[in-house]
Amino acid sequence: MHDFPKPPFKNPALPIHHALALEAADCAEGVLPLFEQVCPHDMRPREALATLRAWVQGQTSMMSCRKAAFGAHAAARAASQPAAVAAARAAGQAAAVAHMYTHARHVAAYAAKATALAA
Repeated sequence: MHDFPKPPFKNPALPIHHALALEAADCAEGVLPLFEQVCPHDMRPREALATLRAWVQGQTSMMSCRKAAFGAHAAARAASQPAAVAAARAAGQAAAVAHMYTHARHVAAYAAKATALAA
């Protein structure tokens, strides 16, 4: 067995990173009504997506996106309906794309889960 050094993590070039972030935001936004129907006054998942879009525009920091992602995940923990939980998690994962692009794949998984649970 060989112990090869792991290359350091690196996000893609900024235009690609931004494109992934916008795709993630669009995906999460598609299932956001499943959360908002159950928790109409909890804006944390929607604010997470707005923060991510602001990051893409250079109007906020990656750390603001991380904080917003944590807020969306807290909203997921507070929701009682499984589809709503998955929809809020999709928004949280989307906002986290600003930090690490690898969160993008989780957005689609949570969005699909939310859709399936709502059916």
